[in-house]
Order: sequence, then structure tokens, then C-alpha cells
Amino acid sequence: MAASEDVVMEVPDENMQRFTVELEFVQCLANPEYLNYLAQHNYFKEEEFVNYLKYLLYWKEPKYARFIKYPQCLQLLELLQEPKFRNELINVPCTRFIQKNQR
Repeated sequence: MAASEDVVMEVPDENMQRFTVELEFVQCLANPEYLNYLAQHNYFKEEEFVNYLKYLLYWKEPKYARFIKYPQCLQLLELLQEPKFRNELINVPCTRFIQKNQR
């Protein structure tokens, strides 16, 4: 019985770790320099990564969005759904434009 209790006890920790990792990643999207880094290293050309960005849209739901400290990350997450926006992020002027307009 102790073994089954251990499994039940681990599930909330695993969920909390996943929640924390995804929250941190989504908030990193508020950093235009990080977006430029991802573009320069071709992450946006990987179908799996683009699908992951689509999956992360659940953070826009109010029950999750309330944990966001940098709300601009949600707007950028939405923009990252567009291939044209992802392609433009490789350009430093695009990154600077985003930075300038976040202030």
C-alpha cells in the first residue's frame, strides 16, 4: 500500500513541475532578444516546436493567465502562431522594434 501512496504523492509534484516549467517558458517569450535567439537557432522551423507554441495557448485562459507576471508574453505567444512573424524575428531591427514598443 505504501508504494501506491508514493505514486499518488508524486503526481501533484510532477504536475507542479510541468506547470512551473511551462509558466517560466511562456514568460521568457516576453523577451524579444530570446525570440531572436530562437529564430537564429532555427527553433521556429521545427514543426514540434511550433506545435508546442500552439499547445501553450492555454495560458491565455483566465485560470492560467492570472499567474503571468509579464502579460506581453501572451500577445507575443499569439503572434508566434503566425509564420510571417516567426520569420521576421531573425532580424535584429524587428527585435528592437518589439523592445521599443514594450516600454
